[in-house]
Amino acid sequence: MENTTKLPIEEGLKARDLENPEKLAEFIVAVLDSKKAKDLKLLHVEDRTVIADYFVLCSGTSRTQVNALVGEVEFKLEQYGVAPKHIEGADTGIWVLEDFGPVILHVFTPDAREFYNLEKLYQETTEKDISSLISED
Repeated sequence: MENTTKLPIEEGLKARDLENPEKLAEFIVAVLDSKKAKDLKLLHVEDRTVIADYFVLCSGTSRTQVNALVGEVEFKLEQYGVAPKHIEGADTGIWVLEDFGPVILHVFTPDAREFYNLEKLYQETTEKDISSLISED
């Protein structure tokens, strides 16, 4: 049976709303939070790179959770006609990158996240406040 539970962010959401890079990034954050992603961050990188407007970063507790997080984002976005343009790392589950055009999702195991340290590389970017999108725990 498919998981068709709607997230609060989906209330009144239309596919065209996800054409807005910030809305797309926020939606991805909300989906990841609903599946217990760890250390979620939303970086506005538009002024530092031409490859995307936003990076969404998070950790999964294991390779299995990393793949589950990525799978849930794909599943939820598919319902709005959005699919990744490119995926890297899905075969290892250590660092999975999904390119949604203006938004790039990075899901890491804790060790990989510490090793690659994208937050340091992009430390001069703006970290967006996502407190309204994530649960308290």
